[in-house]
Amino acid sequence: MYDKASIALIPSGFKSGVVDNLYSVLPSNGNGDFNHSRSSIATRVNKDGLIESVAADVPRLDYTGNVDCPHLLLEPQRRNLFTDSDLSGISPITSGDGGVADTMLSNGLSGKKIDITSSGRVFYQLFATCVIGTQYTVSCYVYNFVGEAESNFIDITVGGNSEDFSSSLITNGRMQGTFTATATSVQIRIGIGTTSNRTGTKSAKISGIQLEDGGSGVDATFATSLIHTTGIIETRSADICNSSGTSAEFNDSEGVLFAEIAALANDGTNRRIAIPNTGFTALHRLEYFSTDNSINAVTYIAPSPSNEVVLSHTLPDSTKFVKVAYKYKTGDFALWVNGVEVGTSVSGNLPTGLTKLNFDNGSGSNDFYGKCKQLIYFNEALSDSELQTLTS
Repeated sequence: MYDKASIALIPSGFKSGVVDNLYSVLPSNGNGDFNHSRSSIATRVNKDGLIESVAADVPRLDYTGNVDCPHLLLEPQRRNLFTDSDLSGISPITSGDGGVADTMLSNGLSGKKIDITSSGRVFYQLFATCVIGTQYTVSCYVYNFVGEAESNFIDITVGGNSEDFSSSLITNGRMQGTFTATATSVQIRIGIGTTSNRTGTKSAKISGIQLEDGGSGVDATFATSLIHTTGIIETRSADICNSSGTSAEFNDSEGVLFAEIAALANDGTNRRIAIPNTGFTALHRLEYFSTDNSINAVTYIAPSPSNEVVLSHTLPDSTKFVKVAYKYKTGDFALWVNGVEVGTSVSGNLPTGLTKLNFDNGSGSNDFYGKCKQLIYFNEALSDSELQTLTS
């Protein structure tokens, strides 16, 4: 079936340059390669499970959750308001029988090892200037912790907001929480403490301390990849990945757009993958929609007051990888998700002059921020059995 594809992106390699090319498997002449840009360095998880930095503009092939198969990681602009992400220059506050030593985490980050026994307490106290009403996400990596079964002995506490994010929220070694600032200055404490009903030895390795926003007054409703800081606030620029294909690869009369993707969060934004025409007045697209856990297939032609076709499906969890395909053909539109046809339409006009495949709405907004294992375009309408196989 893959021999019917005219464009196939299976993230595996790239070519460095002023704007880095993300290689597509098809077509072999390079017409399907994507232009990727990001004006800052960024981090990824490599195949050995280590967090490493990559240069500006370099696409990130990230192995989080799968050491055998990377995904393309595309993220929005974020900045880390904490200026010492590995805690190398911050002294902890200790009491009782608590102690701290330099260490290395299993993900390759330099950090601190905290050890306490029955009456100890160790925490790091950090401050940041905030914009009232803006959402911030605080996070850190926590590994090799031992202690009482009821958890709750590793805490991130936001002073003034009465927020307490406990160790029960650790996912893939990362603890995180989101809050809305109620003051222009917040105090955040990260560490291990004890109370009178807790006894026994407790320890943890922590690093990658991060307090994110999207820029002054711009919300950050979920944690993104680590932004290293060593003395100043650092910003990671947004990933932009577009311009795959030429008119030769696309068929105005029929085709299939297939993707294996996951959202970074169920965050109420529109995140799109589109095939537009030259003037961006008509297109086909797949999208994570603003409605909770919703994925849509859309055909649009301007200046129509509404979309020609909209097929919607609610996912159990948009942050989990899904295989989705959108078939278009006169009188025959269909949306397939994980081996099941979930929506059809027999009406709708078709765009003409299709020229590109973009990780956005076709004209530079509603960028797709998420993870992508495969993105494939077929310039013919596949059969139901082929679509079932493709998305299973």
